[in-house]
Amino acid sequence: MNTSFVTTDRAPTRSGIAWKVTLILIPLITLGLLLWLRQLEVNALRQRTVSSYGTVPSFQLVNQNGEPFGSAQLAGKIWIADFIYTTCPGPCPMISSRMSELQKPLEKTNVHLVSFSVDPDKDTPQVLRSYAEKWQAEPGRWDFLTGPKSAIYKLSHDSFKLAVSDGSDAQGIPVHSTRMVLVDRHGQIRGYYDATEADAVTKLVADTNHLLREQPK
Repeated sequence: MNTSFVTTDRAPTRSGIAWKVTLILIPLITLGLLLWLRQLEVNALRQRTVSSYGTVPSFQLVNQNGEPFGSAQLAGKIWIADFIYTTCPGPCPMISSRMSELQKPLEKTNVHLVSFSVDPDKDTPQVLRSYAEKWQAEPGRWDFLTGPKSAIYKLSHDSFKLAVSDGSDAQGIPVHSTRMVLVDRHGQIRGYYDATEADAVTKLVADTNHLLREQPK
């Protein structure tokens, strides 16, 4: 009596192997293309001319550590500013997230980050210190400032040319710009970058690197 055995196991076909390899390669190739395109964008942005929009006058406020902080501490540095407040229900988390993102690509430079509170009555140094910790602000690199409201609003409106309101004529909450501002070593404003735009960090890093080459230490 003959007994035959039928097996359903088959060696992988060439087409099957090729398909699996393709599935593995597609995401790798896509990632490579995205990185290449981003590098092309950064290289193109490096060639841009960085304009000048006026000078930031001398100022002194208080940082999250309760220490005096202002123009004297920023003298000779390239710095990036924004205006936020810690209880902001709107764009502030995005603005602070963008600023936090800047720390990594600028970590080997002395570029400073400065966040001005537009609600200084509530944003005491202690409150700002907790906010700084929330966004993993590097000590000595990113300062959060509070002080007289009149001084901060004057800086925003008159010096940085940014809209600002304490909310007394609206919904009772401060209204401020979503722009980040690049300032060079001479206190000159060199660029504005809307934190709500997807390429804000890319443009800002490119222009900051341009200034670092234009104005070496």
